[in-house]
Amino acid sequence: MPGSLEPLDLSVQIPYHFRCPISLELMCDPVTVCTGQTYDRPSIESWVATGNTTCPVTRSPLTDFTLIPNHTLRRLIQDWCVANRSFGVQRIPTPKQPAEPSLVRTLLNQASSESNTYGSRMSALRRLRGLARDSDKNRSLISSHNVRAILSQVFFTNINVNTASSPELAHESLALLVMFPLTETECMEIASDADKITSLSSLLFHSSIEVRVNSAALIEIVLAGMRSQELRAQISNLDEIFEGVIDILKNLSSYPRGLKVGIKALFALCLVKQTRHKAVAAGAAETLVDRLADFDKCDAERALATVELLCRIPAGCAEFAEHALTVPLLVKTILKISDRATEYAAGALAALCSASERCQRDAVSAGVLTQLLLLVQSDCTDRAKRKAQLLLKLLRDSWPQDSIGNSDDFACSEVVPF
Repeated sequence: MPGSLEPLDLSVQIPYHFRCPISLELMCDPVTVCTGQTYDRPSIESWVATGNTTCPVTRSPLTDFTLIPNHTLRRLIQDWCVANRSFGVQRIPTPKQPAEPSLVRTLLNQASSESNTYGSRMSALRRLRGLARDSDKNRSLISSHNVRAILSQVFFTNINVNTASSPELAHESLALLVMFPLTETECMEIASDADKITSLSSLLFHSSIEVRVNSAALIEIVLAGMRSQELRAQISNLDEIFEGVIDILKNLSSYPRGLKVGIKALFALCLVKQTRHKAVAAGAAETLVDRLADFDKCDAERALATVELLCRIPAGCAEFAEHALTVPLLVKTILKISDRATEYAAGALAALCSASERCQRDAVSAGVLTQLLLLVQSDCTDRAKRKAQLLLKLLRDSWPQDSIGNSDDFACSEVVPF
């Protein structure tokens, strides 16, 4: 059964004609091909995507790859699901049909034409956004129609126009634009225009949460999408960008997408070494420590990587050392989230303990000795183990005597200095 459905009672038999001939599972989105055979949409799409040009059942050539929704069969399947609900069968949802290329072209032309009314353009942008949200296939189709250039033009043309309607067009086009990856050339085109970056940074303080988060998302996309260190440095040299991104992390903790976008943007900004002090000055240290527990696994890794980056500069190290929870949280993180998170936490602790004897004492009090000895014997990355060895060497004089005496089981003698 599909992973989205509950396991069925063993006494329930799925009717043969409700099963996809390819996957042999209950069909959720039955579609008919030109040979008259019906398959589940994801299965037949995968079949064709791998280069097959024949019908899986009849082996006849597929002269037309159009997939026609079999609404009658889907309704019969839904009725059967309802009838067998007592056996743990869940009703399959009515699938949303993929967008047609002609519709996408029409909507893009309607949205981009300045001769159209404000209402018409907004309606087209909102409909495109809805289609893009529906499925990856829709986003791929929309992306193939030069959507990034069109949306970028609409956004930057209208963002600074002093009319009642134009900013709304800009905000709607921005919300759609951040749903698509930009090419490096497109990223460089935005990054090299100071006015465009200034406009984006100003939106970080907009009254709308969505506009603020979308602005931060586009900044992160641009930073991550190009290799030019010079252009990345130009963007991260703006104080307002750090202030806006950190404010999103600080004040939008109840908005999950805000946390995700905020930490991605801050990490991308902090990859530029020469402007990391701006992140520290904007309050990144306190915000990261306060929000660390709110991130999911992937975002926690980014947050810890950002902490380690900022600990590589004296100002950042000093700010993190001043926060009473920094060292205990980093110690607690070791071996708890992932190998990467452990590596970043160990690196940040190594930097802090190299700079501060108080941090050394705090780390020992938080139980770092046991964590590090476990780490060097774990399957973590070699870099994480090297950082752990460095920390053990730094903390050697801070170990309580009873801890050293009881550490034989951890093969401490295998920890070698650099």
